[in-house]
Amino acid sequence: MKVVLIVVAHPDDAEISMGMRIRWYVRNGARVRVHCLTTGTPEDGAQPRREECLSAGRVLGVDRYTFSDIPDTRFVEHRGSINAELFSVIREAGPDVIYTHFPGDQHIDHVTAAQEVTAVALREAMDLCYFRSPYSTGFEPNMFFLGTEELMDAKMRALRCFSSQKQLDMEVFRQLAAVSYRQHIHHRVVERFAPELGYSETFRSERRIESALDGSPS
Repeated sequence: MKVVLIVVAHPDDAEISMGMRIRWYVRNGARVRVHCLTTGTPEDGAQPRREECLSAGRVLGVDRYTFSDIPDTRFVEHRGSINAELFSVIREAGPDVIYTHFPGDQHIDHVTAAQEVTAVALREAMDLCYFRSPYSTGFEPNMFFLGTEELMDAKMRALRCFSSQKQLDMEVFRQLAAVSYRQHIHHRVVERFAPELGYSETFRSERRIESALDGSPS
């Protein structure tokens, strides 16, 4: 069974960036764990945000949704704690692939999370992949996941679980997914896509290891 670990800075980061991919992994027999480094502070409503994550996880079929208690927007000061927790989480999960934020980002929590996950993952995991967040800068994808209307509907149901995030228009993420691959792939290639594949989520592979003993090409 393939084990997928997704490490994010905040609630809704995983669902916004790769909700379709998560649902696809689950439907194809993978065990998916999402680890969220912060849910804010008690004054900011940490418990409701945890519940939103768990609800979204149930929609997508996430096997485990776990949390650290790093203070929101204070990741730089808590690098040591983040690093120690990541070693624990990654060794416990034993993932085949880790997904996390792209290191180029306008949000300092995303940057710090990406840097610390990268440092640990390159020692502890086979494959490491970055997803694009709404605040990524200089992101040039080299992996594209093409999704169906069914997968996008599951993603949107998961995003609607985050009712506390009233500043976000979740419908925008459907629209972005409908055009994202056209930004980076030649139209002659796009024309070869099956008509039901109308959405994409974009990624950048930092490392992928393949073995001659793994069987058929993937």
